[in-house]
Amino acid sequence: MKKLWLKQYPAGVPHDVGRPSYSSLTELFEDSCRRFHDLPALSNLGAVMTYAELERKSRSFGACLQRQYGMRPGDRVALMLPNVLQYPVALFGALRAGLIPVACNPLYTARELEQQVGDSGANCIVVLENAAHTVEEIVARTAIKTVIVSRIGDLLPPIKRQLANFVVKYGRRLVAPWHIDDAVEFRAVLAQGEQLPLEPVSRSWGDVALLQYTGGTTGIPKGAMLTHGNVIANLEQISAWFGGDLEEGAEIVVTALPLYHVFALTTNLLTFLKCGGHNVLITDPRDIRRLVKDIRALRFTAITGVNTLFKVMLRDPAMREVDFTALKLAVAGGMAVQREVADEWMRVAGKPLIEGYGLTEASPSVAVNRPDTKEYTGTVGVPLPSTEVMVCDDEGKELAIGQIGELCVRGPQIMKGYWNRPDETAKVLDAAGWLRTGDMGLMDQRGYIKITDRKKDVIVVSGFKVFPNEVEEVVAAHPGVAEVAAVGAADERSGEVVKIVVVRKDPDLSADELIAHCAQQLTPYKVPKLVEFRSTSLPKSALGKPLRRLIRDEERTAEPASRG
Repeated sequence: MKKLWLKQYPAGVPHDVGRPSYSSLTELFEDSCRRFHDLPALSNLGAVMTYAELERKSRSFGACLQRQYGMRPGDRVALMLPNVLQYPVALFGALRAGLIPVACNPLYTARELEQQVGDSGANCIVVLENAAHTVEEIVARTAIKTVIVSRIGDLLPPIKRQLANFVVKYGRRLVAPWHIDDAVEFRAVLAQGEQLPLEPVSRSWGDVALLQYTGGTTGIPKGAMLTHGNVIANLEQISAWFGGDLEEGAEIVVTALPLYHVFALTTNLLTFLKCGGHNVLITDPRDIRRLVKDIRALRFTAITGVNTLFKVMLRDPAMREVDFTALKLAVAGGMAVQREVADEWMRVAGKPLIEGYGLTEASPSVAVNRPDTKEYTGTVGVPLPSTEVMVCDDEGKELAIGQIGELCVRGPQIMKGYWNRPDETAKVLDAAGWLRTGDMGLMDQRGYIKITDRKKDVIVVSGFKVFPNEVEEVVAAHPGVAEVAAVGAADERSGEVVKIVVVRKDPDLSADELIAHCAQQLTPYKVPKLVEFRSTSLPKSALGKPLRRLIRDEERTAEPASRG
């Protein structure tokens, strides 16, 4: 394999990152807190937390889990929080206690949450009160012994805290009634932990640091075991690539993507923590007016997002009033960047969108365009330092330059495997360390990678993966459904939306009824937005499985579907 891409590296970027400079994420965290003690580490909803405060609060959180709740190194703790100050406190507190954080989407339904918590074996969960009713439904059927409930304003100054909590619960009515025996308040955990010593826990590169859940064509969630070495290696790779643009203790990054997604966790929180940066946490990026208003008050130096986010931001007229003079980096990933979005961003911000590629199993970054890119490339760039990429056929044989095949990746950021699933691990990770990504693409003569399609039938909605089998399972459970297939349909706002093609058992079954049924079982982005009813059986394989590819082709000439 010729590493064509190395010739494209900017001056000063090493081909390999070498030995990681830290033995664990805890060591990295504590070093940053020492070096950048008085600098702002985080801000959210108008409140700022310094590195010193983050160190102190995370220490208290970890100490309480150890001493008060008897958690031991290797235990899993589920974090079901949006982008609020409590998330980094709980994350680093858990890591310092030797625990393994498990990221959970706060919008999960009870079915989804039970599946993930059950698989991980988490015995503790930290949840925003808005989602406590979901935890209440499943707690008795899981290994969870400790439920820690946080209100959105818990770490804000007193007056702001009271106002934020009142507005969320009584003004916007976002907190459903709930009751969980022995649930403890987040602030009480911190108060208890202040009086307790944190027992240091030694961790090394090969130890699992995080469980980040992803799926497959079956829709069954799998926990990617990301070790301390995996994540630190990816931080070193990202830092080597962008390091010339980042100044220690001087960067301000807008973090609008959720921290429970590995993209924001690594690229925003951890990368900028490593260089003493200030993460501005956006709790609800769907509120575009508030988001744009917030960044207008900042001289931010970096921002990350997916194509969808940048697209809707650019539609807000107030974006023309944002001060982009300090902007150094705008990084896009998670889904393909559209040329019109990239071009408009360049016109408005004066800086390009730097598109990259990654996946959960790679901690996540694999490839990225050069930091000095001036225009839309239509590619995801070249492999990062210490990263190898091959384009392979179905037998794993390397294909020639320009030929389309499955992207296979090797590097120090590649996961240890899937949690408790050696059979699934063996399907994607070979003995030589090559990961089969399931993504189809090609490499050109320069070493640039272009993603052409997905080998799996995964649907990508605003950068989030939706697995057709999971949607089909939920739809098929409705008594009025005889057959169903879920496919992706193009959408101007989110890139794709979920479309279901249904053969009815009950002739009176409506699209609205099916969508409402799905909304009870699926996170909003997984809920079908388009429903097409057919009177004849769906095309199937010899084994009786719906042929989604044919269904996608057929929909081009089908009647307009019902939109939910």
